[in-house]
Amino acid sequence: MGGQTVDMGVEVETVGVTSTNGGAEPAGAEAKVTVLARDDVLSGKLQLTGGGQVLGSFSGKIECDGDLMIGPEAHVEADIRSARITVAGFVRGNVVALNRLKITSTGRLEGDATVGAMVVQAGGVHLGVIRVHPEGVPESEPTAIVESPAPPVRVAPKTTPDPVGRARKLWGEFF
Repeated sequence: MGGQTVDMGVEVETVGVTSTNGGAEPAGAEAKVTVLARDDVLSGKLQLTGGGQVLGSFSGKIECDGDLMIGPEAHVEADIRSARITVAGFVRGNVVALNRLKITSTGRLEGDATVGAMVVQAGGVHLGVIRVHPEGVPESEPTAIVESPAPPVRVAPKTTPDPVGRARKLWGEFF
């Protein structure tokens, strides 16, 4: 640690600390990860240009360009869109994972998921509709194609022979 002396005799120490709030990366530095700590509570829209971890409570909307980890004690009520999502806590909302969605043994997802691939470990829970697109997740939501039903076709009832009537006729001849 290098120190430098300021004109009043106070020594200022410079320490190499990296920020987690984005900005230009120093040459050779690892990608930064934004973390919402376990005791943190946030609501709104969270846009992450790299990876991220949500370990606390969040409500709103999350968009992440990299890997997004929802921690085991996290409580998230949000629509999420990310390249790769790992759910180890609780998520209520619709999820779009462009590459992969992983629900760990402690994870619970209540909502629809549109994914490129999906992994659910034993004990993991997903309540909702899953749409898997191995060729790549489409940019727009699917639209329903509704056609008007064809007019009903009337079929004349088929006449069936009356076995009781035939039996009476046959027995009538004998008695």
